[in-house]
Formats: sequence, structure tokens, C-alpha cells
Amino acid sequence: MQNHSRMKSVCRLIVTVALVGCLMGSASVQAQDVAVGQATATVLTMLTVTATMPLKFGDVMQGVRKVVAKNVDDAGGVSSGIFTINGAVSKEISCYLQLPDYLWNSTNEDRLVIAFSATDGLIDTTAAGTPGTPGAGLGAMDQDPHNMPEFALNDVGGLARIYLGGTVWPTVDQRNDAYSADIVLTVAYTGN
Repeated sequence: MQNHSRMKSVCRLIVTVALVGCLMGSASVQAQDVAVGQATATVLTMLTVTATMPLKFGDVMQGVRKVVAKNVDDAGGVSSGIFTINGAVSKEISCYLQLPDYLWNSTNEDRLVIAFSATDGLIDTTAAGTPGTPGAGLGAMDQDPHNMPEFALNDVGGLARIYLGGTVWPTVDQRNDAYSADIVLTVAYTGN
């Protein structure tokens, strides 16, 4: 009988300890709190680039170099190359121009040397001018088309234009033909 009585005491002790543990556990739960935060992001307007005007040298004579300035647009078929960039207002972009070393004739049998100087680029962030006539944004400064600076799109409509001039160097026996090459502009947001 003593064992039975002892067993009852042990069971009461276990139940008491369990009950105290539950009460303490619920006291711990009541001391906790939960908060819900959020993660947010705004995706910017996609950048678009348009080759608005090709760099056109017009008629070229054998053995005579021909220069086209970065801000030319005349009725004689000569014009600076123009790229138009649209994106998020006031956001900074980087630009990389892949410039050719040669123009190739229609049968790819002859090439015409083309060169770009450190002052053959112009950036217009004002969007004030027409595509053929630059405004006064960064375009007031000469730009090296091989190493374009990072710049912010304008705060009016997220617009900028890049103007490009260059020089062709035909040989004295340059083949009579039409010559062309691709100029590729790659743009990306910098995150600033």
C-alpha cells in the first residue's frame, strides 16, 4: 500500500510540474510579439535606343579624306549620326559605342578606312533641339565616342541624344561602290 501511496505522490508531483511548465510556457508566449514588414521595388521604364540618323558622308572622292562634324544635317546627303535614348526621368546611364574601323563595299571585297577623333561625339540631354539640331546639354562639350561619360537622362521626358561625326580616308585607287558598316550603341542604367 505504501508503494501505491508513493506512486500517487509521484504522479501528483509530475502533474504539478507539468502544470507549472504549461503556465510558464503560456507566460512566455504572451511575452512574444510579431510584426510584418514589406519588401518593395519599382521597376524603371525600359531603356530604348533608336538610330535616328545614319552617319552619312555622301559622295567621297578617291584619295581625298572627308570629315563629317558631329552636328551636321544638310540637304546634300551629309549628316552626323544620331541616336535617341528614352528611359526613366533623371536616371543615370552608361553608353558604349562599338565603332567600325572600316566601311565595306557591297561585295565585301574592298574597305574604306573610317576614324573617330576624341571630339567626334556630342551628348544632348536637353531634348530642346530637333533630332537634326542638338540643344545645349552635355552637348556643349566635345565627347570622345570611344569613351562616353555616364550621364543622367533629362528631367522632362527621360530623353537624350548622342551625335556622332567621323572621317573617311579613301585611297587613291578606292573602288567605285557604296560602302557601309554598323555602329552599335549599347546603353544601360548605372543604378544612380
